[in-house]
Amino acid sequence: MTTVSASKNVRRARSAANKFLTLQLANEHYGIPILKAQEIIGLQDITPVPRMPSEVRGVINLRGKVIPVIDLRTKFGMMSVIDTKRTSIVVVQVSNPDAKAGPVVMGLVVDQVSEVQDILPEQIEPPPGFGPGVDTSAVSGLGKSGKKIVLLLDIDRLLGSDAGALSLPSL
Repeated sequence: MTTVSASKNVRRARSAANKFLTLQLANEHYGIPILKAQEIIGLQDITPVPRMPSEVRGVINLRGKVIPVIDLRTKFGMMSVIDTKRTSIVVVQVSNPDAKAGPVVMGLVVDQVSEVQDILPEQIEPPPGFGPGVDTSAVSGLGKSGKKIVLLLDIDRLLGSDAGALSLPSL
């Protein structure tokens, strides 16, 4: 690789570090690092899998690969709602606790995908402390974007245990 192309890659990585895919659950705005998002697809038929945790809606066939689908509303303890035409699946790559196996591809059901936003480091504050009984480890920060606050999610912490624990039965 030449020095010019290497420096372009470094600039792209720095630029992407400030980009977040924003999505909505209810009236709340969440952001995931754009480098973790693989693609956005419309809601499709999800095949339920027995004996999975309640937040696992099931699996989908994504171009010949079966991937688990997590309902973020359920994962966050929110009330279920009827899916709409804006309900989407965000396909993400999650670091696998078993490093030898490589990243795990998972789908996240969200109410709506908003946009890709630049949120600079100076616009991000650490999550506030809510006391010892509240786990905020999956929130990497709070992005201030105009008047709204975007909860920035650490996908690896949020779903990492799911990535290692979701062993689908042979179908």
